[in-house]
Amino acid sequence: MAYLKSTRLNFNKRFSLTPVQLMVLGYFLFTIIGAMLLISPFSLNTGKQLNLIDAFFTATSAVSVTGLTVVSTPDTFSLTGRIILSFLLQFGGIGIMVLGTLVYILSGTKIHLRTYAMIRIEQNQTSIHGMVSLMLFILKVAVIFEILGAIILTSRFFINYHMPFSDALGMGIFYSISGFTNAGFDLFGHGLQNFQQDYLIQSVISILLLSGAIGFPVLLEAHSYYLSLRKKTRFTFSLYTKVTTMTFLILLFLGFIFVLLSELHGPLANMSWQEKVSVAFFHSLNTRSGGFSTIDINVFSTPTLLFLSLLMFIGASPSSCGGGIRTTTFAINLISVFSYMRGRNSVKIMNRELYPEDILRSFMVSFFAAMLVILSVIFLMETENFASREILFEVCSAFGTTGLSTGIATNLSVTGKLIIIFLMFVGRVGILSLLMLLHNHRLRDKYHIIKERIIVG
Repeated sequence: MAYLKSTRLNFNKRFSLTPVQLMVLGYFLFTIIGAMLLISPFSLNTGKQLNLIDAFFTATSAVSVTGLTVVSTPDTFSLTGRIILSFLLQFGGIGIMVLGTLVYILSGTKIHLRTYAMIRIEQNQTSIHGMVSLMLFILKVAVIFEILGAIILTSRFFINYHMPFSDALGMGIFYSISGFTNAGFDLFGHGLQNFQQDYLIQSVISILLLSGAIGFPVLLEAHSYYLSLRKKTRFTFSLYTKVTTMTFLILLFLGFIFVLLSELHGPLANMSWQEKVSVAFFHSLNTRSGGFSTIDINVFSTPTLLFLSLLMFIGASPSSCGGGIRTTTFAINLISVFSYMRGRNSVKIMNRELYPEDILRSFMVSFFAAMLVILSVIFLMETENFASREILFEVCSAFGTTGLSTGIATNLSVTGKLIIIFLMFVGRVGILSLLMLLHNHRLRDKYHIIKERIIVG
């Protein structure tokens, strides 16, 4: 009896999954379920078929809230299929553990420490303190923004574009979800190109994109600041909120200026100044993780595509609906380099000093992300017959879970689609989670040996 008990304990210990493994497995299983639902006849329009790889690609794009597609969404999927897509977008956007927390609370089940750890990993948090409050806040924010967005968009489609109310309602709900989750999925077949001069629709989509990409902890602190003003109490923003907000806005401004100046004598030449500003701002914002476009991406010049690729590689803020290496990672890298150039042996910002572990982690994420993108570009250049700028743009769009595309996804080979699928999945779960899958806490150093210098650079 003791032997059986010992054997069972050893088996459970050997095959037990860590919180990060459970989180990644959850996203993978949900993607598989989504693919099986999308390939079913009830999800497809009459006469349409979807092969397994395309169904898996679409499901991954939805769960990772990327927006890249290999089939036409409006032509391929029925109403049921679009509803399934909406649920996949919602699930992928606000996260598996947010919905899981809601289930725990509604059922009255106690949330265990292991679940807290999964929530912390999924939301890129450094502590489990206040996790349930953050999850509930994310749910409230998602519901409020998506309902308001759906109401405004439905009214606009119904009144100004004379759509039948049922169609306008469906479009309003879908685009509100797709906007807030930064998915960029499209039901018109050509993005928002028909709404290039409709600044209300662009404004609503932009607010939804900004809310979903700026980071939920930032929104929570902004809400706390608003409450402090009403109560006339003192409130101090965290270093995370200050850094991520400043970085987000600076990147948004730089993208806007670059697109505006680079394409001023190109596709923007014959537009009014309002359209020029709108196109430049909208596409800069969408590189955070949005994926919507008001003009054909292919008309942009090579420098613009390369700069947008860099912005997509950086991506959105941590604990948001976006992907990429994240804004704080980029900021820490940049500040650390400047600190080293000035001869400092520590990194300080806004009267705070950063932990060496966080600096090392940011450089590790950036290095592995860069290697992943470079290797993916090399493999795709070997297997696909497209220009290198198009391949790089598509790879950065997939990794940043952005969804902006030059249109090459539909013509990718099976190998090419699998590479993009992997990039979208990694972009959603995060490079850090991927590295933690291989992390072994048992291999921590118990002693140190003699150190020796090595020539670098």
